[in-house]
Amino acid sequence: MSGESSDVILERMMSLHPKIIDLTLDRVWRLLDALDHPEQQLPPVIHVAGTNGKGSTQAMIRAGLEGAGHRCHAYTSPHLARFHERIRLAGELISEEHLTRLLDDCWQANNHEPITYFEITTVAALLAFALTEADFTLLEVGLGGRLDATNVVERPALSIITPVSMDHEQYLGGSLDAIAGEKAGILKRGVTCIVSRQDDTALEVIERQAARVGAPLLIHGQHWHVGTEHGRLVYQDEHGLLDLPLPNLPGAHQIDNAGAAIAALRHLGQPDAAFEAAVTRAFWPGRLQRLREGPLAKAAPDAEIWLDGGHNPAAGEALAKHLASLPARPTHLVCGMLGTKDASGFLTPLAKVTDHLTALSIPGEVSSMTAEELAEAARGCGITADTAASPVEAFSEIAGREPQARILICGSLYLAGHILRMRG
Repeated sequence: MSGESSDVILERMMSLHPKIIDLTLDRVWRLLDALDHPEQQLPPVIHVAGTNGKGSTQAMIRAGLEGAGHRCHAYTSPHLARFHERIRLAGELISEEHLTRLLDDCWQANNHEPITYFEITTVAALLAFALTEADFTLLEVGLGGRLDATNVVERPALSIITPVSMDHEQYLGGSLDAIAGEKAGILKRGVTCIVSRQDDTALEVIERQAARVGAPLLIHGQHWHVGTEHGRLVYQDEHGLLDLPLPNLPGAHQIDNAGAAIAALRHLGQPDAAFEAAVTRAFWPGRLQRLREGPLAKAAPDAEIWLDGGHNPAAGEALAKHLASLPARPTHLVCGMLGTKDASGFLTPLAKVTDHLTALSIPGEVSSMTAEELAEAARGCGITADTAASPVEAFSEIAGREPQARILICGSLYLAGHILRMRG
């Protein structure tokens, strides 16, 4: 396999298991054992689970730690434009040369045994982190928590559970308490967990599991509080009050994410510089990201363009709240969703702040809803909807009707990735 590009090796890895998702840790443990257990050789680990806000919270923690002078590894998924985005080594995205070498090592150690794509690539990330010096390792759960491939670190420095809501029911269970139980599977004896704002049902499940395993909790609304006053972020816990700038990541939901990040940094004993860096320096693409250049901006030059990969009901509510907070402007959605997602649940809160939706089939995704199916779901939520063959066609049609429209591209991280790749 030497000399092959990472794309070729990754494509080959897709063939090692008939399923994209098959939740168990057995195959991961086997491969980690073959590689001499890199998960036991990591810099202190911060393990992040939850339904919404994982990536933003992790990005703020990383910004805070780096603002305090630390070097951080970071693992996240899925990627948007390139696989390399998933693995950040001591602050820098992994290089193509380094990635291909690690993937090749994992391929050889796996010896053609069945393993899913996410499992073997997660092991590759853990191997990279073990072989590179850093001060912290940030691990974002891929799906669930209990049986996620990242859940192999025996004693992290800290765990975090961001808001839990309905998503991936076909894998995690059809109720909020079942899903919360899977997320709470990352709790470890003696390891403190920062718990973000939760539905009461989810919080009860997390508290029960914490009591069962002996994991101390620092819970939003009990042990720490966060809000806004006079255009500033105000955070308070037993150590005192912090008066900080609002997060540079847009959206009211980022206030709670910032609170969880600050609670984590406080627990880790970070200095004041870390708190301000967390809220002012974080960057997380594809989450309420403003687009100002590229083919879509050219197709609608006077439009205000936003991109967000949110795709579940809680994300729909957060996006609707953000759109409602902006100055009045005709608002159009350009939307694509996977067939496994709850389109009505996502779109219902957005119906109140949307003038029109243009539905797309996500390019290159066999699991995408058809544009016609999605448009019909939108109409069922009370949104006027039609379809387009491509994002550029959708933007051109919107710009022809309302040149100064506000356009939100939404519904899927896969669509967000396609849009970002279009920009080059």
